[in-house]
Formats: sequence, C-alpha cells, structure tokens
Amino acid sequence: MSSLASSLIPAAFVLIWASGFVAARYVAPYAEPLAFVALRLALVAVVLAGIAFVLRARWPRSRTGWRDGMVAGVLMQGIYVAGVFWSVHRGLPAGIAALVGSLQPLLTAAVSQPLLGERVGPRRWAGIGLGFVGTGLVLGPKLGAVDAAGIPPAALAVSLAAMLAMTAGTLWQKRKGAGADLVTNACLQFVGGTAFAVPLALAAGETHLDPSLPLGLGMAWSVLVNSVGGILLLLALIRRGAVAGVASLLFLVPPVSAVIAYLMFGETLTPIQIAGMAVAAGGVGLASGPQTRSTR
Repeated sequence: MSSLASSLIPAAFVLIWASGFVAARYVAPYAEPLAFVALRLALVAVVLAGIAFVLRARWPRSRTGWRDGMVAGVLMQGIYVAGVFWSVHRGLPAGIAALVGSLQPLLTAAVSQPLLGERVGPRRWAGIGLGFVGTGLVLGPKLGAVDAAGIPPAALAVSLAAMLAMTAGTLWQKRKGAGADLVTNACLQFVGGTAFAVPLALAAGETHLDPSLPLGLGMAWSVLVNSVGGILLLLALIRRGAVAGVASLLFLVPPVSAVIAYLMFGETLTPIQIAGMAVAAGGVGLASGPQTRSTR
C-alpha cells in the first residue's frame, strides 16, 4: 500500500465515521431509531452482496467462516449501532454518548495484549491518554450543561453495553477475520447485524418510517457512505494495523462530528473545544505511530 493511501485511509475513515452521528440527527424527525437501523443494515447487506457478486469475491468455505463474520456483525453493527441510536433517542445527551464511546480505545488497549498478544508500549498509552483528554475538552462544554440527575440510567447502561460490544467486535474481527475476503466479510457482518436488529425493532414496536426526501437522503448517505464505505475502511485498517492503534482513531470522531455539526447546524465551537481537537489529533498521531511488535 502506498504511503499516500496509508495516510488517506485513516483520514477518510474518521470523516465517514463522524458523519454517521450527524446523519442520525438529520433523520431523527422522520424515523424511529430501531426501524431506521434495521432497514439501514439490511440495505447495506444487499449492496455489499451485489458488490461481492460483481467482484466475484471469495465467500467462506466453512460454516465457521460464515459464523465468525456474522458474530462480528452482531457486535459491531447490531448491538453497537442499535444501542447508540436507542440511547440517544431515550434521552441520553449526545455528549455523554460520545464520551462513553471514547472509552473504547482505552478498553481495547487494555485487553489487546492478553487476548491478541499485542504489546501496548508507553508511546501508545501516552497517545491514548492524550486522545481521551482531547475528547474531554471537546465535549466538556456540552457535558457541563447537562444535569447528571437527568441522565436516564437505562439509556446510559445501554450506551455502555454498546461500547463494550464494539470493543468485543473489533477484537473478534482481528482474531478471527484476518484471512477473510474484505467485501464478503463485511457483507456477513451486516447480515449478522440485520438478524439482530430486525427482531429487536419488531419486539420494541419501532417500525415507523416517514417516507420523505430527508429520510431518503439520510438513508442513502448512511447506507452507501457511512456504512459501506466506513466498514470497508475499518476492516482494512484492522487488517493492516494493531487494534489499539486503530481504535485510537475514534478519539478524532467527536471533534470531527463537532465541526460537521457546526457547518450543518450552526453549533458553536469554543476555544477550549478547538484546543481539544488539536490535543486529540496529537494523541492519535502518537498512538498510531510505529510501535513494538506483537509478543506472539
């Protein structure tokens, strides 16, 4: 892979991943969250299956291969995406949800050595720490405006569970999906996510979708750019790098989301938030740089 591509892929991933939170806000008036998530995951699975057919991509030859891809999808797509959408819809402030999501790189780094044999050196820990501090500075003004007594406990618990599921899915993908085809593995992930999200939406009674141009535009972006583009970039990053370094990129998602929200919805950015973006970027640079090799 060329040095230019190696630089552009992480940047594109962060931008695309951050756009998903903005898309969620954009479509909120036109769809119940679990209904939107279920339809989105199903459509992505269909699109990826079509891409795999055109490319004549290699599908797993064993049941284990199919199972591994779908398990990762239940964790990374079904539980994580549905959990975040449900929590925010049930009153969890977006800033709190983003802060909970920012715990993932810390947890991933902590468990990647015993589970994957990846040694997390001082430089990576320093980068992860800086990333967390930078994210806190970006979210601080919003968190300060939230009364802790008003945070719904159930929504907070679901948001934490979603973060744990995303962490587990990232580790599972790194351990089990190393030899899988990128496109077919991504397709199986969304099949697994759909198999989880559809029954969940039906059980919760969330099936309302308001046919409208904004919903169509938001769904198209979520399916084609945020989901198809985002998951392919994420899997490519996981395959070529250590999961602790890849996870550290998520520290840039809240700052980039804040910039997009400023451009689209006029949300203001304070000097402290701008400084936090710079700190988070520096932390990601440290955590994503050359590290010591695996202990295995």
